Amino acid sequence: MRELNKIIVANWKMNPQSKKEAEIIFRGISAAVKNLKNIDIVVCPPFPFLFIKEKIKNKSIKLGSQDIFYEKEGSFTGEVSAPMLKNMGVEYVIVGHSERRAISDTNTIVNKKILTAIKSRIAPIFCIGESKRDTNGFYLSFIKEQLIEGLKDITKAQVKNIVIAYEPIWAIGSHAVREATPSEFTEIRIYIKKIISDMYDIKTANEIRIIYGGSVNPFNAEPFVKEGGSFGLLVGRDSLSPKKFSAIINLAK
Repeated sequence: MRELNKIIVANWKMNPQSKKEAEIIFRGISAAVKNLKNIDIVVCPPFPFLFIKEKIKNKSIKLGSQDIFYEKEGSFTGEVSAPMLKNMGVEYVIVGHSERRAISDTNTIVNKKILTAIKSRIAPIFCIGESKRDTNGFYLSFIKEQLIEGLKDITKAQVKNIVIAYEPIWAIGSHAVREATPSEFTEIRIYIKKIISDMYDIKTANEIRIIYGGSVNPFNAEPFVKEGGSFGLLVGRDSLSPKKFSAIINLAK
């Protein structure tokens, strides 16, 4: 089985509000992860700030995008194509994030975006997750549907380059019902592996990085990796603080 690096993803969302702030945050993260080995750090700023990777050359950091459009070019106002992202040095892209799904992204659209990213040699960070948990386990069927429809027409060779991020929507943000637990993530991680194994095979399932992303902070980062078996983390708000983000990295590695 191939050796896999852990992966920590910084999703800045629609932050910060100025070029200067973006540079300050990126410089702070860059300094904190200098010469870091055996772990992939991916920073996903808003589209206007993708320039920062060119300005600060640090091989420890990979540049990521928060979204991608599935058409190569044309009359699609407001969209950003794979060639544009590739030209900016983007190596990863978040696809199917719950906040994008809430706006417009169906499983079919997510699948198109994943296929587009892979064809352009950009690694998708494929987000899945349920809005609520029920005692009958219907949420498992929901996750299975997201996986199967999102990975439609993806080959065995291609799926190995996808990172799957589980983000329980009910545990995220100010409206969270409660925090998710490492044991709950373990359950989902095993379930995802079972589905991938059924779709492809067990060897392929073991070669896909499955990570946790639900209000990750310096207090819960280590348990999700150590106890939950997460192969990394998708970090939101706390990735805007170099101090907090570096603490998460050090705990996760």
